[in-house]
Amino acid sequence: MAVSTLQCMADGGIYDHLGGGFSRYSVDERWEIPHFEKMLYDNGPLLALYADAWALTGEADFRRVATETADWAVREMQSPEGGYFSSFDADSEGEEGRFYVWQREQIKAVLDAQQWRLLSAHYGLERPPNFEGQAWHLHVARPLAEVAEGLGLDADEARLVVDAARRQLFELRAQRVAPARDDKVLVSWNALMVKGMARAARVFGRGDWFVSACKAVDFIRSNLWQDEILLASWKDGRARFNAYLDDHAFLLDALLEMLQSDYRAQDLEFAEDLADALLERFEDRPEGGFFFTSHDHEALLQRPKSTHDSAMPAGNGTAAFALQRLGHLTGEKRYLDSAEHCLQAFYAGMRAQPGGKAAMLAALEEWLEPPRMVLLRGPDDEVRTWQRALARKYLPSTLVLALPDGLAGLPPLLSRPETTEVNAWVCSGVTCMPPIDSLEALDQALGR
Repeated sequence: MAVSTLQCMADGGIYDHLGGGFSRYSVDERWEIPHFEKMLYDNGPLLALYADAWALTGEADFRRVATETADWAVREMQSPEGGYFSSFDADSEGEEGRFYVWQREQIKAVLDAQQWRLLSAHYGLERPPNFEGQAWHLHVARPLAEVAEGLGLDADEARLVVDAARRQLFELRAQRVAPARDDKVLVSWNALMVKGMARAARVFGRGDWFVSACKAVDFIRSNLWQDEILLASWKDGRARFNAYLDDHAFLLDALLEMLQSDYRAQDLEFAEDLADALLERFEDRPEGGFFFTSHDHEALLQRPKSTHDSAMPAGNGTAAFALQRLGHLTGEKRYLDSAEHCLQAFYAGMRAQPGGKAAMLAALEEWLEPPRMVLLRGPDDEVRTWQRALARKYLPSTLVLALPDGLAGLPPLLSRPETTEVNAWVCSGVTCMPPIDSLEALDQALGR
């Protein structure tokens, strides 16, 4: 179901087939015409999902969509200071979609005959206009392999031709008046993109994407983490507003993803500081769970606790999930206890309405069966080789940490002897298997 949905989204007009990234939602039942607004909070989680889908299936479209979406985020959404901007408007020059839609003559004028034959059939330009009866918005009308076969072309050759045509159209589109960009940097939305970027960087071996994620995290730590208090928003050189539950929970979750892509001691330290702030400032100790606003927030008629997923995952579910993982990494029982108390508080709601509480259910699943940890120790180059091999596998309930020799100050649960050859320890809780010295044996231990 998930893979089919992701494929339909990648084919539909909700995806930007020239510039990468997804629009906010579709306005028709065919997912052909979107509301053209692009939001950071959609594209971060979608980037992680497409990376996972590629690791699971090897489907080339998923790799292409993840690559184009990550490149879009770096190119158009990352500020010079490092944080990611919030969104692009749907309209330009007073018209929604004007930047994105086409007249056939505009496209035909810049493509050669072969490019036009392939592109027009693939993206529905042979059909009547699909945008307000007068323009065309690109979507996959026919699979490219099918179009190529009908024209007697090799599928790989057809892909090269279409990609070249897409680049030409992208450059032509770049000459138009672009939609306005909201240049606020919001911590919660940035955290979702950091997680997606770090996950995709690891799966596809793209160090430049990890650098992008590091810039965003370092920007937040330098500009929005002030006197052990997290602020929510930054704009025009000024950080404002005490952060909310989602800011803390999403950022904590993103930092745990960062640690699996490349271990940086400052990220673990920041994660522990955030977790402590989360417990101190948001936890409902008597009843369990976390309020959306901090204890020192202005008084409200009611302090909500977010448990239902919406366009973003629920803060309580993400907090429980991330606290559990951090507790398993560090051995800090406070984090595990608070996560368990949260799950107990909302268990009845999960049973009554499981469809609206996927984030809570993900945390419950890892409470029932804690995630495995794979700790890789040894010379740096060899550890990275093992890490890259594992990153290409779909291991959703396994945390892999590459810890090359020479790292100092590791928590006791992560500290393993330095070795001249790579060794892997597979752990569940505080119990670890004997060290494993070959990738083949590690695959067997992981049940691959």
